[in-house]
Amino acid sequence: MARKYFGTDGIRGRANGTITPELALKVGQAAGLVFQNGEHRHRVLIGKDTRLSGYMIENALVAGFTSVGMDVLLTGPMPTPAVAMLTRSMRADLGVMISASHNPYDDNGIKLFGPDGYKLSDDIELTIESMIDDDVSRKLAKSADLGRAKRIDGVQDRYIEFAKRTLPRNLSLENLRVVVDCAHGAGYRVAPEALWELGAEVISLGVDPDGFNINRECGSTSPEALAQKVREVRADVGIALDGDADRVAIVDERGHVVDGDQLMAVIAASWQEDGRLAKPGVVATVMSNLGLERYLGSLGITLARTAVGDRYVLERMREQGYNLGGEQSGHIILSDYATTGDGLVAALQVLAVVKKLGLPVSEVCHRFEPLPQVLRNVRYKKGKPLEDAKVRVAIERAEQRLNGQGRLVIRPSGTEPVIRVMAEGDDKVLVEDVVDGIVTALSDAAA
Repeated sequence: MARKYFGTDGIRGRANGTITPELALKVGQAAGLVFQNGEHRHRVLIGKDTRLSGYMIENALVAGFTSVGMDVLLTGPMPTPAVAMLTRSMRADLGVMISASHNPYDDNGIKLFGPDGYKLSDDIELTIESMIDDDVSRKLAKSADLGRAKRIDGVQDRYIEFAKRTLPRNLSLENLRVVVDCAHGAGYRVAPEALWELGAEVISLGVDPDGFNINRECGSTSPEALAQKVREVRADVGIALDGDADRVAIVDERGHVVDGDQLMAVIAASWQEDGRLAKPGVVATVMSNLGLERYLGSLGITLARTAVGDRYVLERMREQGYNLGGEQSGHIILSDYATTGDGLVAALQVLAVVKKLGLPVSEVCHRFEPLPQVLRNVRYKKGKPLEDAKVRVAIERAEQRLNGQGRLVIRPSGTEPVIRVMAEGDDKVLVEDVVDGIVTALSDAAA
């Protein structure tokens, strides 16, 4: 069944365009009705990032949930993984994160978590979708049964303690100078505090949100400012989170950016050595570099690939019993600790390896030489450019030219009107030429 509202990561779009107060109200009512089971007082926990539109969406959701009799716990700005963790820890019936992740401030979104802290299944999302467009007026709570809403204190401290406890009790980050860029987003309070409490010397960037500057020339999608600061203060490492802090990029002491593939390699090798891999394998997406696959193979670790999206990585992990997976973009899922990607916890695992080996980050986080990989995005306004005849021909020619000597992945984004074109192989010139041809055809079709 085609989806009308939910994408690969909840409901997302332009604030007051796609994501309106009316929609948020209906989502609250529909999700609230779906997750009421039993006679107890039902409650939902709602967190958000720092976007201006978060106030509007939060209040509309509160109205929706309370109108169907659910109590609401409001955390204020909190990372997505913290909301997932707190939903389970506090025995809420439902968790909600108001965020558009790494998108600009004028987008926003609604992510839903079940009582187990996991994102909802496709079936439950479709059930909620069907109710959003229904008339639920007869299902609203009676006047005496309306829900209550309140802001709760102390949840940031709970998440900080949770993150710290993912490391061995005797491990300290003393003598590490760390620059952390929080993207003016959801992790702007908790990430610097957790690092400091673990003993690091912390220099903070992106910790002054104003409602508009989230992800703007900062964070994991724009790590240039972080790299410059790392070199300027001669830090040992830089950590960049995105707007909702569920993904991470690392910058080494030379100012070079380390992507999620290298981070998965670091954690996988360390966990294998310590006997902590649940099975000798890692789950990644079709976008992960072939170099990662070859490196893991040299250690006797398999790489299972899924479609793009951390939800698909997590589904494979749960189905087949893996406890490490992630995306090249920096979504790292460590299922021993979390039910979703957690940028801070992933960074702490890497810092633990740095401390254990006593080597510079540039050495610890360079586990393999990535194959030349080119990724280009083509934005379109309407239509389906991938169905254009000339685009199909361009893709066929590209596959023929690669002829088994590389990989080609072309996919529409699940969160924005963009076609992503990726190719990789041993011959960089060929890879670039192949991508250029497809991008040209797509651009013509999208014009």
